[in-house]
Amino acid sequence: MMNIRKAGITALIVFTFVAILHVIDYNFTGVFPADLLMITRWITVAAFVWYAIAKKSLTTWILVSMLVGGELGHDWPAIAVNFQVLSKVFLQLIKTIIAPLLFATLVVGIAGHSDIKQVGRMGWKSLVYFEIVTTIALFIGLAAINISQAGVGVPQPPVGHEELPATKPQNWQDIILHIFPENIAKSIYHGEILPIVVFSVIFGIALLMVKDKMRQPMLDFCGSLSETMFKFTNIVMYFAPVGVGAAIAYTVGHGGLDVLGNLFKLLITLYAALAVFVLVVFVPVALIIGLPIKRFIKEISEPVSIAFATTSSESALPKAMEAMERMGVPRKIIAFVMPTGYSFNLDGSTLYLALASVFVAQAAGTPLTWPQQILMVFTLMLTSKGVAGVPRATLVIILGTVASFHLPVWPVFLILGIDELMDMARTSVNVIGNCLATAVIGKWEGEVDFKNLPPETKA
Repeated sequence: MMNIRKAGITALIVFTFVAILHVIDYNFTGVFPADLLMITRWITVAAFVWYAIAKKSLTTWILVSMLVGGELGHDWPAIAVNFQVLSKVFLQLIKTIIAPLLFATLVVGIAGHSDIKQVGRMGWKSLVYFEIVTTIALFIGLAAINISQAGVGVPQPPVGHEELPATKPQNWQDIILHIFPENIAKSIYHGEILPIVVFSVIFGIALLMVKDKMRQPMLDFCGSLSETMFKFTNIVMYFAPVGVGAAIAYTVGHGGLDVLGNLFKLLITLYAALAVFVLVVFVPVALIIGLPIKRFIKEISEPVSIAFATTSSESALPKAMEAMERMGVPRKIIAFVMPTGYSFNLDGSTLYLALASVFVAQAAGTPLTWPQQILMVFTLMLTSKGVAGVPRATLVIILGTVASFHLPVWPVFLILGIDELMDMARTSVNVIGNCLATAVIGKWEGEVDFKNLPPETKA
């Protein structure tokens, strides 16, 4: 597995290459034959494919597939947009894993040891950590958009945009009701992680309370199911480069290389804000708990690259759980903290929510006062807890916030143009944040020694 620095360099090469394609089209079309330019680009792509073959790394293949997908989307957009079905196949296979994996690992994690007090301790420690970190993320997003003023001067777009899902503002009763499953089969069907987590936790506690002879058969079943689902994940991951490449091909083919347009400033604002957040929050936290940063970066590079390319936190969940287990964090802690974090600790998404909501107000020409922005932050502190780890889920929250503050809806449609590119960054930060959270709780519980880690696995 390549480390995150190499992954970042490769990803940077991908976007630089796409930018160069854009420049070539505008400046060299007519100077050189179009066929010659296309052949040159594909020779470059072939060189990257050859590198991936020699590297024999899934992470490398995923990143190179992004390059291939970008080139396909650029040269044959009409064909590339049809590749979306392949990315959807990959995401659906991943979503199939989520519910049984969460149920099995949580039940084993809770009922597999007879310390119910530890479950309570992990619960309140996790929630305290999640709330502190996500609140900081909201305020960083708020500061970034007020500094860049990215929404000021944005022209109103023409009529006709992608249809957004209908939504309504959520009150605190709705948020509380959403936590508890009405029907576990319904929650599994809709991919609602938090109700699945609540059901699994209660089931695990109930199993912990029964006699040993009644508990052990279910524990054995859940243990076997957990191991099987991890193997299932390994099989699905062989399809990851195809799914990722198809997703990028669709994005470029659908939006074109000038997808940024007038929203480039918003994109840069988000990326800069997320970088600041990582530097001022994640790095100090990692240093405080004594986490070996280089080893941590190497282990999480694969799930982060998957999240970056697919814009889905859920797609990276199984691999993220395996990565943190290799970091020495006990599975019972990973099984409790990480799924819970997928509802309460989506740091990148919460930062984006604050940034995008103020952008809507700026674009609409109705800037919010600081008291209104602070009120918006506290509103988002509640509504963001229901954000699912799937693409564009944050847009539903934005619409609810916009309605709460009586702002027009049309600026939200503008964000759709570059939402995929923004989703890549914020989803990657979500995965990093939840991986770090498991390390924090593991250290806080005194169950992990980062000075005595298991040996590294070969890429």
